[in-house]
Amino acid sequence: MSVGDIAGLVAALAFVALVVVLAVPLLKLGKVLDEARGTVKELTSHTLPAIDEAVETIRAANGQLGKVDTITTSAARATEDVSALTTLVSATVGGPLIKLSAFSYAVRSVLGGGKGR
Repeated sequence: MSVGDIAGLVAALAFVALVVVLAVPLLKLGKVLDEARGTVKELTSHTLPAIDEAVETIRAANGQLGKVDTITTSAARATEDVSALTTLVSATVGGPLIKLSAFSYAVRSVLGGGKGR
């Protein structure tokens, strides 16, 4: 064996040692990636049902809001009707009642003849 052959053999052994040293972290990284994949799969299996349930809850809430909107519209309409009825009663009955009250006061004042008031 010549000196060149020995140098080549030493270089080959150094390269093998380098490959072995680099292989260990790569194998550990592979295990970490496998664990990460399993964790993501488990997280996904738990998250998807929760998302589906949230969608159903939102749909139910939207349905209830539609009912509340109908009730609110009906209440507003009833309030407008009561306001219109109050205005009508006030205009129809209020004016004559005020006149009747004034007439009654005038009659009492005249018939009372100014007694102690």
